[in-house]
Amino acid sequence: MTDDRLNELSMLTGQRLLQLRATVTTAESCTGGWIAKVLTDVAGSSAWFERAFITYSNEAKQQMVGVAETTLQQWGAVSEQVVKEMAAGALKAAGADFAIAVSGIAGPDGGSAEKPVGTVWFGFATRGGQLVAKHEVFQGDRDAVRRQTVALALQTLQDDFLKNLT
Repeated sequence: MTDDRLNELSMLTGQRLLQLRATVTTAESCTGGWIAKVLTDVAGSSAWFERAFITYSNEAKQQMVGVAETTLQQWGAVSEQVVKEMAAGALKAAGADFAIAVSGIAGPDGGSAEKPVGTVWFGFATRGGQLVAKHEVFQGDRDAVRRQTVALALQTLQDDFLKNLT
């Protein structure tokens, strides 16, 4: 996944959000703000990018986007339940129309048999009440996992949430 492709995805996302007069926010763990970075690399992104929450620690997930401590304890930070709470919390805190949340294991350490390195959960929330999660297990080193995460987050937002809106 190249920088040029990430820039292209960001520009397409921004153009569509601008057309819809909508805004997006992010709550990021394993990407450390990279989704927000590529979105704000687009000139004029202040018209459609609301804010970012970099929630790397469990405490940040709780304090910034309202993830319940019990959810983290029961399911772990890299889980469907946590990214759904991250997305919903970011959407509410930012007052945005769309939210993207990611939490994963970029490596090289930290994986397990149940959640190997490369496991990433994605959460998406909309002002209209949609709350969706999906996961992937990416291959490659830390940089490759994070790049693929950014790309899939933006592509999913476009394909599953922005494309068919008028």
